[in-house]
Amino acid sequence: MFSINDYDFFLPENLIAQNPSEKRDESRLFHVPGAGEEFRHLKFQDISSLVSENDLFVINNTKVVPARLFGKKESGGKIEILILDYLEGLESFEKTGLFECYCLVRASRRPKINSRLLITESLSAEVKEISEKKVKLLFKSEKDVLKEIDTAGELPLPPYIKRHERKNLESDKSRYQTVYAKNEGAAAAPTAGLHFTDELMQKIRNKGADFAEITLYVGYGTFSPVECSDIREHNIHREKYFIDNENARKINEAVKNGKRIIAVGTTSVRTLEYACNESGFLSPGEGLCDLYIYPGYRFKIVDSIITNFHLPKSTLLMLVSAFAGFDLIKRAYSEAVEKGYRFFSYGDAMFLENKIRQ
Repeated sequence: MFSINDYDFFLPENLIAQNPSEKRDESRLFHVPGAGEEFRHLKFQDISSLVSENDLFVINNTKVVPARLFGKKESGGKIEILILDYLEGLESFEKTGLFECYCLVRASRRPKINSRLLITESLSAEVKEISEKKVKLLFKSEKDVLKEIDTAGELPLPPYIKRHERKNLESDKSRYQTVYAKNEGAAAAPTAGLHFTDELMQKIRNKGADFAEITLYVGYGTFSPVECSDIREHNIHREKYFIDNENARKINEAVKNGKRIIAVGTTSVRTLEYACNESGFLSPGEGLCDLYIYPGYRFKIVDSIITNFHLPKSTLLMLVSAFAGFDLIKRAYSEAVEKGYRFFSYGDAMFLENKIRQ
């Protein structure tokens, strides 16, 4: 289970969701109760029937920024910019008044140092550094540069969402955000949370369950493939996280009282497991999460996971295999393909109820 080829599977292209379901909570839910129990095929809204007052959902309240920009070089060639580290730009702006950060730049020819990239009449970017894959850009505007980026930018949909038109559909502005998104800075959405509505969350609360919030600013590195043949040799990307005192207290109280911790999404899983001690209690604060979870990992705090279906050969597929068991996940994914579940960011969801005991 440490070979990259162990995490490959056949996925028909028509199962890669290009658009969200008509209503958030009407997506499908693949229920995996645990080893030895039968899979169940439900609607996501049915998840309220699977929870009780002994459950605490942990959600990632990060908000996706409009990090994709289009423009041209001074020579006239078209360019596409993807802001990789919006938070770095914000920190730079707060200290110096300059919005400067690393980006990906797609062009027929790579721009040169000190050249200008023209985005709108009032927004441009100057090339400050060039590395092997990234470019550091200094964004400039006579107006409010943050508002200019927000106005000119588009949400950076994942690379496997391919549409004929370049512009995002108007619905992406809301549907590629969770209903509880608030802390701006992510380059990608914590997609397991996209299935929740305010009404469904209230229905869950009415059953006595509760929600706690953490923040992990999802980076574009979440889409980076594992390229080494032995998965243990992979170096995972780092992402900034923040857990405030009140939510750390709520989560620790739930752990102390033996409640079930349901992590909504792999971003919540990684943050919780990274920030807790060996006894499963969290420390509030902020940091850079670089936790790489693959089979053999012992989970300390997470009891159940709500997640979407993941890319072949991805670290996220390795994470859920570590949680529910390699063979069980392989069988579940095979059945999901057979039954036509929709995959990836805009796809359907899984509810993994029980972790394997290491």
